Amino acid sequence: MNKLTSTEKKFYYFAYGSCMCPVDLKRTLGENTHHYVIGPAKLKGYRIGFYRYSEKRNCGALDVVKDPNSNVEGVLYNLPLRLRPRLDERETVKFDFIKQIHCGGYRPEIVEVYSQGKLYSGVCTYIVIDKLPQELAPNDWYFNVVLRGAITCGLSEEYCWKLFEHMYHLQHQKRQQYFLSAA
Repeated sequence: MNKLTSTEKKFYYFAYGSCMCPVDLKRTLGENTHHYVIGPAKLKGYRIGFYRYSEKRNCGALDVVKDPNSNVEGVLYNLPLRLRPRLDERETVKFDFIKQIHCGGYRPEIVEVYSQGKLYSGVCTYIVIDKLPQELAPNDWYFNVVLRGAITCGLSEEYCWKLFEHMYHLQHQKRQQYFLSAA
């Protein structure tokens, strides 16, 4: 059973990539996550980009980048604090205590998001530490998981299309480069 008890400590988590899909998040956290979904949410002042290479998936992975003219839609969860270490592990969060810096793939970032007309402060999301100089296309599996999460959790139709078109464009560019190099 994974419903929060009234005494269980919890934290807000804004997912904008593959973790938007509760089924995929369950794979990492080891329990059903549907009950923890608050709903679609919006992160203002950021945009998405595939600025990380995921060794596990062998493709580009999503990141958010500050951009005052953009918004990122995603899923707001209210997760039990006991699941945070597994989430950090999934996001390859590492901290060098000697240098006092984050040195993994992503680092946690505290943000504010809007969901269902309410502002949520102190929300955790993850941001890529060492960004690639240009975006790297997602593979088909990652593409589908991200889109499935966006649609399942009720992100706006306009944003789902924008997400689809962005990922499709990156994949199409990759295929063109492959065929040009093979010629």
